[in-house]
Amino acid sequence: MALKGERDGDVVRVGADARQRFHDSRGYGYPTSGNEIALAPVEAAHLLFHGGLEAVRWDGRRLGFREFVAAASEGAFVLRYLAYADLRSRGFYLSPARDPWIADPPGGDADFVVYPRGKGPGDGEVAYDLRVVGERTDLPVAALEPGVLAVVDEESEITYFEVAEPGIDGTSARELPTDVDADLLADRVVCWEPPASLYERTFYGQPLDGRECERPTLQCSLVEAAYLAERDAVALDPATVRARGRDVEGERFDRRLRVYAQLRERGVVPKTGYKFGADFRTYSAVDSVDDLGHSELLVRVLPADHVFEPRDLALDVRMAHGVRKTMVFALVGGDGADGADDVAIAWRSVERLTP
Repeated sequence: MALKGERDGDVVRVGADARQRFHDSRGYGYPTSGNEIALAPVEAAHLLFHGGLEAVRWDGRRLGFREFVAAASEGAFVLRYLAYADLRSRGFYLSPARDPWIADPPGGDADFVVYPRGKGPGDGEVAYDLRVVGERTDLPVAALEPGVLAVVDEESEITYFEVAEPGIDGTSARELPTDVDADLLADRVVCWEPPASLYERTFYGQPLDGRECERPTLQCSLVEAAYLAERDAVALDPATVRARGRDVEGERFDRRLRVYAQLRERGVVPKTGYKFGADFRTYSAVDSVDDLGHSELLVRVLPADHVFEPRDLALDVRMAHGVRKTMVFALVGGDGADGADDVAIAWRSVERLTP
């Protein structure tokens, strides 16, 4: 027999044997007193749709599913309901990410906690936090917290993205020469007679005359050249190279240089990611350019206050997936000017997830 609920503030209370029927066996709501439970609106709507609840009394009215959704549909209720129903249909239990549904709610903007398949609220194990947004929702990049992001599009299809803090490290060679003769040109630098290892071992620049030259003349990007100049590897004034970079790229240059430097210091080789629509592609283990594997990451450098449209996020992640790489965003605090080494960089990887 279907039960009835009663709206009480921002929850729906259900008595009779609701605790055994809905919470203990199926993970809905939280116990209050005796066998009564309290349901979040999305939980109540799901039970109304599937017949577990016959109706909910709301301000003196008796509401079925259709009327309940209409009454509760302010804000992001419909988006959250669609994600909740989708994950339930895939065999997952989930709870609102707040007390008293769970004792230790996650921080940030999570809407739900999702339990491992076969687990529920009483098992003390959470698979991931879930945030739900619509495809037209502005998404500050700082809000890309570790967990899962569910984006609901205009046709109610849901795309899930797993957000993580990636470990950025590698074993690429890091030795550098000293005072290599170089010229600063319009938007790049040419290194004359550099040691072969600068390209062959540490993968700086590209040979001006092709890879078959015995001692290639190297052309380097301004980001590469600024990094090398700051470490006295090329005979150029670092401030002059940085100034040229700003003239060419504007304020993006300083952010990209800080990210480039941090990648190199972590043993990772960054090269241009232009053909993938990114700032860099990266190699974690370069011993020789003659035995170069595939790059693993695509890195986009963004200011920490950048705001995404979810569609742009989806494009970046789809591109990376299509070329068998992981999309990583480097979020640079401040402007990164003057080569400051203490500029904060937060790293976020984003990949498609099939729950």
